[in-house]
Amino acid sequence: MDSKIELNNKRVKLACYATNISMSVIGNLSPVLFLTFRNIYGISYSLLGLLVLINFSTQLLIDLIFSFFSHKFNISLTVKITPVLSAAGLLVFSLWPVFFPSYAYVGLAIGTVIFSVSGGLAEVLISPVIAALPAKDPDREMSKLHSIYAWGVVFVIIIATLFLFFVDNKYWYILALAFTVVPIVAALLFSKATLPPMNTSTKTSGVLHYLKNKGLWLCFFAIFLGGAAECTMAQWSSGYIEKALNIPKIWGDIFGVALFAVALGLGRTLYSKYGKNIGRVLVLGATGAVICYLTAAISNIAIIGLIACALTGFCVSMLWPGNLIVASDRFPEGGVFIYAMMAAGGDLGASVGPQLVGVITDFAIANDKIAAFAESISLSADQLGMKIGMLVGMMFPLIGIPVYLHIMKYKKKV
Repeated sequence: MDSKIELNNKRVKLACYATNISMSVIGNLSPVLFLTFRNIYGISYSLLGLLVLINFSTQLLIDLIFSFFSHKFNISLTVKITPVLSAAGLLVFSLWPVFFPSYAYVGLAIGTVIFSVSGGLAEVLISPVIAALPAKDPDREMSKLHSIYAWGVVFVIIIATLFLFFVDNKYWYILALAFTVVPIVAALLFSKATLPPMNTSTKTSGVLHYLKNKGLWLCFFAIFLGGAAECTMAQWSSGYIEKALNIPKIWGDIFGVALFAVALGLGRTLYSKYGKNIGRVLVLGATGAVICYLTAAISNIAIIGLIACALTGFCVSMLWPGNLIVASDRFPEGGVFIYAMMAAGGDLGASVGPQLVGVITDFAIANDKIAAFAESISLSADQLGMKIGMLVGMMFPLIGIPVYLHIMKYKKKV
């Protein structure tokens, strides 16, 4: 009997890992294909950017729904449906433009909505599944789960970039179809597994009780800052390296996005094996991220900027999963609701951070006085605008330092 339980738990873990890799696919495949979509279907940059907004908005909506109404759902069934939705969304995303090229964007948007629902569900539900499994060190298991996502990003970016480099871009849909294998594997693993029981609030009033707790909102703000610190550099690193080093986009993506993701995965993997004292890790990570952002912003030596971008991935690696650990320790009876709230906070930071940096950068580039100053120091307006954007991005981990110092004072409540 014990061996059957152990086998089942191992199957559940593998299914969760495969689902997190699916999240890497649905979160990073679309941006890699943006130029391909523009060249083949003539889709504007604004509409392409809207796909990213659709993705994050849909995930945030799912986070909020589960924050208040998780008790209305069959959690086990919803978890098992999650990778099925990923596969369905990728199928629509890849095949609709092939059969209806005149309405390609409609299919891309519909597919994005479907797999974004899956992404939101995965953020809310996969972490509590792992937390509910018996483990010698639950914190390290959580870190391992999130390290899988980071390594998945490395896999997706490198495979997609090399595919588009060596294969005619008109066959992009083959790449998208190939990635559906990942969620299909996850769905098959879940179909034969029995999931552990997970806590949900029995009614909405239970949720309102938590919402009155200042500690919950501190955790929400902490993961907001962590999500912003992580995703701002993740989305800006490729463009920064391409501008600074003047190298082709293929290498900018590999040494920008992928190298950042490698460092992100390395940090989470190391914590999953050796980590302890998450409060101290959060403070040190935020401090290191401030230094890396600042270095990237002020350095005129391209290779130093490249190293700073990569090391940021290592420094921010635990700011998202680490705050999940803190929140689950702080509110052990909160179950799915706590994970849903933390997912909402992280997604909000992932949306606001890069967008704010983009707005500030555009403003700086368009400002005549800033452009004149850039010329006086032998920089283009774009380069100085990006550096100013980096300084804005630095504010998220900088604000995080006193927040995480306060979190260090938290004691686990049972």
